[in-house]
Amino acid sequence: MAAEPEVPGERYGPLVHRSVHHGATLWIVGVLVFILGMILTQVGWDLRAGNPSYNLAHNYISDLGAINCGELAGRYVCSPWHLVFNASIVIMGLCLIVGTILITTAFPARATRRIGLGFLVLAGFGAIGVGFSPEDYNLTVHMISALIAFLFANLALVVLSLSMFRDTRWSGFRAFTMICGVVGFVALILFVAKAWTWGGVWGDWGVGGIERTIVAPVLLWALVAAIHLLRIRAYAPRGVTHASGSA
Repeated sequence: MAAEPEVPGERYGPLVHRSVHHGATLWIVGVLVFILGMILTQVGWDLRAGNPSYNLAHNYISDLGAINCGELAGRYVCSPWHLVFNASIVIMGLCLIVGTILITTAFPARATRRIGLGFLVLAGFGAIGVGFSPEDYNLTVHMISALIAFLFANLALVVLSLSMFRDTRWSGFRAFTMICGVVGFVALILFVAKAWTWGGVWGDWGVGGIERTIVAPVLLWALVAAIHLLRIRAYAPRGVTHASGSA
């Protein structure tokens, strides 16, 4: 069912299209697959005999996807299960793209919806690019893809927080969405400015820690937002609208 034109002063009601539930499910699947992929790949890294332990603070997330073992930009990387990580981030990107398209009607028909969801789709393509271009295979494409994923995912949250205005389906989520986006975006700025600093001013936080601060708010938001959408009732039978508004 197509979204109805927004009426000035009207608050949208707590209903979503059935497709939104499918999209929310894909978001959850994508995030969980990626998190599980990171965990399993790190286990494979640490189990390899003679391999120094993977360090969450001083290793990049992308080190888990490196194909070869050896020195890379001043650090040693060796990820025997790199295929698991690279496959997981590709799957997450695909789930993000398709899920975002399906979830479109969960937001009022405004320019901020088109921009914010468009940014999320771009972030999904960035994630896919990261998975298909490991850092020791094609560093240029890898870096560009990672920047696209980091930048547009966090910008999307900032823009979508504006799209949530006066929409009862997102009551209480506007501030949470804005905070997640701002935290990730600020972390990205710091990461770009200091990514080449090994430890340095970051101390125990390290470049890996600041990189995870870019990613974690987006993953957390996607999980929480998807679970929230799954709890909202889908439209009544086709042709029946809800008294308090429409998605």
